[in-house]
Amino acid sequence: MSDRSPMLAQPMRPPSAGRITACAGFFLLGAVVGAAGALVQPGWFPGGLLLALAGEAGFVLGAARVTRGRAGGVAAAAGWMLAVVLLTASRPEGDFLFAAGAGSYLFLLGGIGVAVICATLAPRRQPDGDPVRLGK
Repeated sequence: MSDRSPMLAQPMRPPSAGRITACAGFFLLGAVVGAAGALVQPGWFPGGLLLALAGEAGFVLGAARVTRGRAGGVAAAAGWMLAVVLLTASRPEGDFLFAAGAGSYLFLLGGIGVAVICATLAPRRQPDGDPVRLGK
């Protein structure tokens, strides 16, 4: 029998100002990483694509580790996705950044997959800060 109450019975605390600021910063940096990846991936086809996806994966995992939870990774991934989706839209002048090729589609779909995987693989915060124990 445990002397602690279940996690669902504990009141939720609002995030601190520092955590909100860090997530907002990771959101903006995620948009920068997305724009940089969009410019790098068509340059050297297989290498640029792999470099852009590896940079995104490292950034999302790093953001999650800095915040010690999934919130940083989700904020970074959301910024990346917003920037990439906005860059795929064509302009009235007919200009566009992504050509209709295999590399662009691999960058879009692969980047979304990498963002989801890295955001869910991030370590979770424990309610009381103790390390995870599987047995006694």
